[in-house]
Amino acid sequence: MNSDATFLTNRRQFLNRFGAGLGGAALAEMLSPGAVAAPSAAVDRGILATTHIAPKAKRIIYLFMSGGPSQLDLYDHKPLLNQRHGEQLPDSVRGGQRLTGMSGNQSSIPLVGSPFKFTAHGRSGMAFSELLPHTAGIADDLCVVRSMFTEAINHGPGVTYLQTGTQIAGRPSFGAWLSYGLGQENANLPSFVVLITKGKGGQPLGSHLWGSGFLPTKHQGVQLRAAKDAVLYLNNPAGVSEDSRRLLLDRLRELHEHQFAGTPDAEIQSRIDNYEMAFRMQFSIPDATDVSGEPAHVLENYGPDVKTPGTFAANCLLARRLAERGVRFIQLYHQDWDHHGGLPGALPKICKETDQPAAALVRDLKARGLLDDTLVVWGGEFGRTNYCQGKISANFGRDHHPRCFSVWLAGGGVKAGTSYGATDDFGYNIAADGVSVHDLQTTLLHQLGIDHERLTYKFQGRRYRLTDVHGELVKGLLA
Repeated sequence: MNSDATFLTNRRQFLNRFGAGLGGAALAEMLSPGAVAAPSAAVDRGILATTHIAPKAKRIIYLFMSGGPSQLDLYDHKPLLNQRHGEQLPDSVRGGQRLTGMSGNQSSIPLVGSPFKFTAHGRSGMAFSELLPHTAGIADDLCVVRSMFTEAINHGPGVTYLQTGTQIAGRPSFGAWLSYGLGQENANLPSFVVLITKGKGGQPLGSHLWGSGFLPTKHQGVQLRAAKDAVLYLNNPAGVSEDSRRLLLDRLRELHEHQFAGTPDAEIQSRIDNYEMAFRMQFSIPDATDVSGEPAHVLENYGPDVKTPGTFAANCLLARRLAERGVRFIQLYHQDWDHHGGLPGALPKICKETDQPAAALVRDLKARGLLDDTLVVWGGEFGRTNYCQGKISANFGRDHHPRCFSVWLAGGGVKAGTSYGATDDFGYNIAADGVSVHDLQTTLLHQLGIDHERLTYKFQGRRYRLTDVHGELVKGLLA
């Protein structure tokens, strides 16, 4: 009884039994009661039995413009920059704020005005660049936030911050938090779907941006590709029938449940859920991605690119189809907004790719009665500087600028036809009503009925949340 082998065996048994008891207690806050015994097609309602607040929206479509769109050439009109074009950025305006390594060593920091015209639109008279005629056409449906700011000055941390609430990779993404808290509306589709415009350059997009972090893996985003098989490894291999796959999954489920009974690990349950979801998606994904039945006038509204899979236009249409089928969080990424040079030629091109589809999405949702409970968000990770990177030329560019940038919101109970916040006359600092990244996240969660301080997950001895220890509700954005 005193041999090493006997001691190790008894120790393993003790730890297994003791760990199972602790694991069972911990799972009370991670898994819904009876999750293992639930039928495979049951809708996962998330951990919230009821929302904290009466929700105004059921879902989010997030149009993320990766690279940092120039707010000064799109939404935030600054005539003073044109008047003082070529002059040096005053020290009193800069205030000693840090610059990136790409322009911090410039001997000259010349102001540069926008080469694009701005015109007032909508009942509010909001100014939009000539590069956004379609977006300007839905001015009365938009709430333009001109006073966003972020702590990140480079792309990787900046995008990660907007998507996960922290600049360090590894935390759960926004969509994963919503999946965890609210669960699914449709048992046959994931609650979080990711669409990336194909063929774009610029900064790379890592899967951590739609990952589940320390949350169960069933909450991570599912990327749909512009290919015959929208989801990798979803379809049955050649020679494997639907009945055979179902039989295999039933036996595999039994093995996993047996394993779970001895070792109650949340990831075992996630594995079961993921296999079952993949089986149901074999039928639901082809239906959702088949746009052949869309009316001609709808396709025309999204523009000529809509018929090419993987374009931003095609992804916007697909986002609407996913929204009406109950997907909780639909994340679109469109890269190549990083215009350190060549902005006068590059910005019109990328706006042509995105302007009409984004506006068509809002109109389409509104026509179908979905805009009221769908919150659409458009924006990037930061803005661009009011000064030129390098020397002023016909092909000038703008550097990264975290101090102020613009995003817009539509639907989901936000105040339509308005602008919120303001920057100074130089477009360099916030002059009124600043909105931090965590403030925006707090407000978006609020519209879905979630108190950001109460949606938490205990990990490594600490309770985490999307907004970390920050975030204030921006009531001025709400109707």
